[in-house]
Amino acid sequence: MKECLECGEKIIGRSDKKFCSDMCRNAYNNKLNSDSNNYVRNINNTLRKNRRILEEACKDDKAKISKNSLIREGFDFGYFTNTRTTQKGSTYFFVYEYGYLALENDLFLVVKDRKP
Repeated sequence: MKECLECGEKIIGRSDKKFCSDMCRNAYNNKLNSDSNNYVRNINNTLRKNRRILEEACKDDKAKISKNSLIREGFDFGYFTNTRTTQKGSTYFFVYEYGYLALENDLFLVVKDRKP
């Protein structure tokens, strides 16, 4: 007889079964993924916060905001999802559909990408 990978109880049922119950299966997978999930969860939380800050700053399709305002809100410039470089060589940093471009005098242009 096979034993449950989580609790060690004997398994009754299909020959390819690995766990005695859904509770054991969930507990096993939660333990297996918990270390990497903390790291990923923290990054996703930072990205969500950055997106929310940009969304609040950009009520229309475009807006300007100061660097100090972004920092005061808790924006983390080290986290973004992608970049786009324009034909003129300007680089927009995107957090999902919201992008920002550094301008003069510590100002940023915030834009919303309408593409799905």
